[in-house]
Amino acid sequence: MQTRKSKAIWKGDLKNGTGKINLDSIGCEGNYSFTSRFENGSGTNPEELIAAAHAGCFSMALANLIAEKGFNPETIITTAHVSLSKDDKGPFISKIELQTEATIPDIDNETLQVLADEAKRNCPVSRALASVDIDLQIGLTE
Repeated sequence: MQTRKSKAIWKGDLKNGTGKINLDSIGCEGNYSFTSRFENGSGTNPEELIAAAHAGCFSMALANLIAEKGFNPETIITTAHVSLSKDDKGPFISKIELQTEATIPDIDNETLQVLADEAKRNCPVSRALASVDIDLQIGLTE
């Protein structure tokens, strides 16, 4: 299996510092800061990157399970919402909500839900985030 990498550069203290996150494989770089992470400032943040990774991983895992059952997954669109909370130890990821719409001819809702629950439990990102409450909402589109 492959090992993937990204790089983060941070300069300064937490509140006043700035950083850049590099996704070298696609030549993408994003700025991040205290305000982009803990407030509504511009730029990205680690939780947004986790959301992107989880949405992509779940969608691929679900597509695989659907195809293994003999259905044709035409489109799977997943949006992940990662919630950051705070306790006495500091900030932590408290919840992830996966919202998925799928176009899959001839599949019924019950079969889709069973396969989606399996994908949610077993995609590599879900497994890495097993300590986090992960909710799933899924529906069929035409």
